[in-house]
Amino acid sequence: MPVTDARDGGVVTDPDPGAYRERASHVPGAVLWRRVMPASESAQRVLPDGCMDLIWADGELMIAGPDTEAHLASDPAGTRYVGLRFAPGTGPAILGAPAHELRDRRVPLADLWPAVRVRRLAGHLHAVLESGTLTDLGAAMEQVAGDRYQQAGPPDPVVANMVALVRAGLPAAGVAEATGISERQLHRRCLTAFGYGPKTLGRILRMNRAVDLARTGTSFATVAAVAGYADQAHLARDVKALTGVPLGTLIR
Repeated sequence: MPVTDARDGGVVTDPDPGAYRERASHVPGAVLWRRVMPASESAQRVLPDGCMDLIWADGELMIAGPDTEAHLASDPAGTRYVGLRFAPGTGPAILGAPAHELRDRRVPLADLWPAVRVRRLAGHLHAVLESGTLTDLGAAMEQVAGDRYQQAGPPDPVVANMVALVRAGLPAAGVAEATGISERQLHRRCLTAFGYGPKTLGRILRMNRAVDLARTGTSFATVAAVAGYADQAHLARDVKALTGVPLGTLIR
C-alpha cells in the first residue's frame, strides 16, 4: 500500500497528488506543510527525522515530538493537517519544552502553553479558516511561531554545529572535541535539543539522507556508500530498524 512521509520533507508515494504540500517557512529553518489523509486502508508511515512539529489537526492544536522510529498515522480519510516542522534542535526554544520530554509523543498544545493562550490561538485560526483557506491558516501559524522565534533570541550556534558534525558522520567523541565540551555535556545538550543522544541522531539523519538518495533512483549500493553505511546490508538493517519496512518499500 502507499506509504506517505509527512515529516522528513517529502512524500514517498502520494496516492492523491493534492494530499501533501510543503514549502520553506518564513520561520528560519522551518517547513510549512499541509496534508489531507488519503482514502487508504493502511496507516500512513511518518519517518523519524530529529524534528518537532506544531500541528493543527481539524481544529485541534498539538505538538509532535521527535520520533525514534516510524510513527503510523491512521486518522480517517479527509482529516486535514497544517503543520510547522522545525529544523533539528530549533523546536524546543519555540515550543517551550525540552525535546526529550516529547520524544515519541503527540501531546495537546495546552499541555505546554497556558490554556487561555491556546484557546485564543485556536479561535483565531478557526476565524482565519472560516474566511480563507488552509494556506491562510498556515500563514497565521507561521506568524505565531515567528513571534516566538523572535522572543527566544538567536539560535544556539553550538546546536547548529552539532547537527553539521553529526551529519558529517563524526562519532560522539569527535563532535564533543570539535564543540569544546565533554561527551557527557554533549549527550545532555543533545537530549534537550534533539530528544536523543548524538548516536541516535546520527542514525536518523543518515537514514533520511539514504531515503532521499534512493528516491532519486540511485542504486542501493551507491546509497550505502554515499550516506556512510558500512555496506548495503548495513543500510538495509538500519532502515528497517528505524522505519519498520525495507528501503524498497519506502520508495515504491
